[in-house]
Amino acid sequence: MSNDIAILGVGMHPWGKWGNNFVEYGVHAARAAIADAGIDWKDVGFVSGAATMRCGYPGYVAGATFAQALGWQGAEVNTSYAACASGSQALAAARTKILSGECEVALVVGADTTPKGFLAPAKGYRPEDPDWVRFYLGITNPTYFALYARRRMDVYGDTEEDFGLVKVKNSEHGFTNPNARYKKKFTLDDVAQSAMVADPLRLLNVCATSDGGAALIVCSMDYAKKMGKGDAVKVAAISTVTPTFASEVVEMPDIATDSAAAAGVDAQRFRALLPIKAYEQAGIGPEDVSVAEVYDLSSALELDWYEDLQFCARGEAAKLVREGATKLGGRLPVNTSGGLACFGEAVPAQALAQVCELTWQLRGQAGDRQVDNAKVGITANQGLFGHGSSVIVKR
Repeated sequence: MSNDIAILGVGMHPWGKWGNNFVEYGVHAARAAIADAGIDWKDVGFVSGAATMRCGYPGYVAGATFAQALGWQGAEVNTSYAACASGSQALAAARTKILSGECEVALVVGADTTPKGFLAPAKGYRPEDPDWVRFYLGITNPTYFALYARRRMDVYGDTEEDFGLVKVKNSEHGFTNPNARYKKKFTLDDVAQSAMVADPLRLLNVCATSDGGAALIVCSMDYAKKMGKGDAVKVAAISTVTPTFASEVVEMPDIATDSAAAAGVDAQRFRALLPIKAYEQAGIGPEDVSVAEVYDLSSALELDWYEDLQFCARGEAAKLVREGATKLGGRLPVNTSGGLACFGEAVPAQALAQVCELTWQLRGQAGDRQVDNAKVGITANQGLFGHGSSVIVKR
């Protein structure tokens, strides 16, 4: 039995620092997705919202909030929170609803308005909150991005120039993307001359926080066929696995790995586990992937994803960038949207934005960013508290 669902429509609100209510961005993206799908709002039977934790009470009930803003019409609602994987969790809820036969058409939507500066926990003394604890210890977001980068340098011999090449590549990809916040082509000199934030990462190696929204209209394959869209891009897999004992690498907000020495078990990497389930669900392997959207919180972290997604062996990611394999025109373009380097973080929306980009790629609608004959796309992202996701879409 196929677990595929069809992507009828995609929509986004451009990323930026607009300072408006997050609902405005979500409604904009939702209406764009509905129009792209060629359906009526009243045809939607399920609204699955990705939650935001920084916008007051409505953010905690995102599904109902967006349903109300679009106009109550009786649809069932759901709200999912999974840090940076919230959009994928919301999509997974919609897929389950569709495959169970409880609805035919669903809207999945996420949007956010972010504060100035990097994302931080609420104020106060809260030692029971692991996110607060890591900040109390000084492990802010740029700090742990830098720890991962330094690990690559020490273990694999990567250089600051390698990290710069990732930034340069992504800036070239996002240069003409109408939804990107930053539309500027950067050079290696630009990166090298930007301010040091957390050694070895400079300002242009670290993503910003942004406002933005993204939405999908998904449906059963039978419904797509009835609409004459049986050849629509499909969601073939969604993986949202949690870490497995024992952890090989520290994953924030944890402050230590599990001790595997006494247990006599093999240590594993959380990020590497995410795509494994997705590949298994879709019945494909990394050799089948045409294009990927991965979570470049820092330019160095993008290199980790190449290896976690099995695009190359451990320690060989920088070689892919140096050879141009992951840029447009290369054998496996990564972050054709421009990635977080060009968008910044709008947490509930970004996993959905990745699927939007891959859908445009597989439809052949990506314009100057188009990958020739793209047939399979994969996403990868990671959030706090054991959250992460990998979604596979196919033609």
